[in-house]
Amino acid sequence: MDFTFTEEQQAAVEAARGVFADVPPDGVPSPALTPVAVSEEFDRPLWARLADADLLGLVLDPRHGGAGLDVLALCLVLRESARVLARVPLLEHCAVATTVERYGSPALAAALLPGAGRGTPVLTAGAHGRTGHDPAELAATARRDGDSWIVDGLHSTVPWAHSADLIALPAHTPEGRAVIALVPRGHEGLTLAAQYSTSGELLAEARLDAVRLDGDRVIDADGAWDWLRDVLATGTCALALGLGENVLEMTSRYTGKREQFGFPVATFQAVAVQAADRYIDLRAMEVTLWQAAWRLGSGAGGALPVTGDIAVAKIWASDGVRRVVQTAQHLHGGFGADTDYPLHRYHAWAKHLELSLGPAAAHEETLGGLLAAHPLT
Repeated sequence: MDFTFTEEQQAAVEAARGVFADVPPDGVPSPALTPVAVSEEFDRPLWARLADADLLGLVLDPRHGGAGLDVLALCLVLRESARVLARVPLLEHCAVATTVERYGSPALAAALLPGAGRGTPVLTAGAHGRTGHDPAELAATARRDGDSWIVDGLHSTVPWAHSADLIALPAHTPEGRAVIALVPRGHEGLTLAAQYSTSGELLAEARLDAVRLDGDRVIDADGAWDWLRDVLATGTCALALGLGENVLEMTSRYTGKREQFGFPVATFQAVAVQAADRYIDLRAMEVTLWQAAWRLGSGAGGALPVTGDIAVAKIWASDGVRRVVQTAQHLHGGFGADTDYPLHRYHAWAKHLELSLGPAAAHEETLGGLLAAHPLT
């Protein structure tokens, strides 16, 4: 077996590293010192540089101006973005774009995707539903009314909704099918209320009150919502991996320089063992991520549906990234809580990623259900 990434995937990583090279993790106010959102907007200059590097159309077909790469390539770029806590809706934008390309009407794809590859319009998605515990599509209803759709409901913690041009929100029909409503920000009947993440980013509670959408602005193809949710969950695992790897590197540098009793603390057995345990966490996060991304992108079969691989990856990502930042805080001592040092920011982002698209316990429940429904022989 050859687990080497393709030349195209490696080129995407190099392009991403070039774009993110000068992004400071402390480029906006600290979430520990800001009572509301750290910013009203995402990082527009960085977004423009991503567009110039052709990274926003990474997973789109060349006929829509994209690079024609897969979910693996997207996860590689997301991993790099999380190392610097890039404040851009890269995951949500690309996830919605690839969903439109796969499941939307040709007219919708032609209208949205060429611009999306250049960063306009900006796309985002809500996947937490009303509470974050029940299936997200149950948070809203969608019913046909002639050639239009009427959508009602409430979605919470929608990322980047106050800045995005188009918000993808799942809903269910009277027949119980899951659909995706593409709602323009500012559309009649859509109200956005401010919510705040542990990372200090501005989220939105999106209330839909008889929102009327043209027929092609609701994607009702079978599997569309499953695909969007799976890409978002897998991408969240990639973000957790990139963040965790950078945090462990920060910890290694700090403990290699910090001395006690005349020796670097990294040479103490208790410190080395804790760091080694977190390294193992990261390697487990990595291998389960690539398994999930490969199956999702390739459509390869397995003993369980791809949802099982994504659940395993998210279990490791949620638990692993939490353990990594907690150990980093411990090994940094008081210095880790210093708001002039970036570690507290990574801790705040890690908590958000741990809970995004469901904590480990929720995915353990999903995995248990899949194992019960698909006995392994």
